[in-house]
Amino acid sequence: MTTHIAFDYHYPNAEAGHTKDYLWPSVTKILKSEGCERVFDLGCGNGAFARELKNLGVDVCGVDPSEQGIAQALAADSMIKLEIGDGYQPLSERFGKFPGVISLEVIGHVYYPRKFAKCIADLLEPGGIAIVSTPYHSYCKNLILALSGRLEQHFGPLWDHGMIKFWSVDTLTQLFEEVGLKRTQVLRVGRLPVIAMSMILVFQKPQ
Repeated sequence: MTTHIAFDYHYPNAEAGHTKDYLWPSVTKILKSEGCERVFDLGCGNGAFARELKNLGVDVCGVDPSEQGIAQALAADSMIKLEIGDGYQPLSERFGKFPGVISLEVIGHVYYPRKFAKCIADLLEPGGIAIVSTPYHSYCKNLILALSGRLEQHFGPLWDHGMIKFWSVDTLTQLFEEVGLKRTQVLRVGRLPVIAMSMILVFQKPQ
């Protein structure tokens, strides 16, 4: 049963959001460098990035709990392999295992991050990589936001189904180490690193 997730997270259309400019180039570069030709997209939203990967020749499938998001994705490409689902389900039993799993700007929205991280680990083949992104937070960035008067706007308490977990590099690393994955890379993307929009962490499953 699906619980505590954003069933009706709103996607007005199937177009890419603002993260396209600073997330997609780095993620596609990592997938290419690792030779990942099969990828699972956990929290695929409206399917915009999954379609991008498909157009690049990647065999991609994925899930999202938003019925509206999946409907938008299938309206844009009826042949893409995206379905309703979430990271609290035994997805590896349903879809198998993959050399690459991506989850972009999702983990900050989940109530049970350990269940979510285990789902990602279970979806990976031995030696496979997980690419996880989330908004970047640090003392310096939060101090700058506070001094600029934009801290409350940044945290967005009035945003329905908005962020509920605010990760640092250390806490996100600890989370995935608990499920047996090793961090291999950290990228800060969008603006200067000290005030980056997001961070991308890459984890590998042992052989």
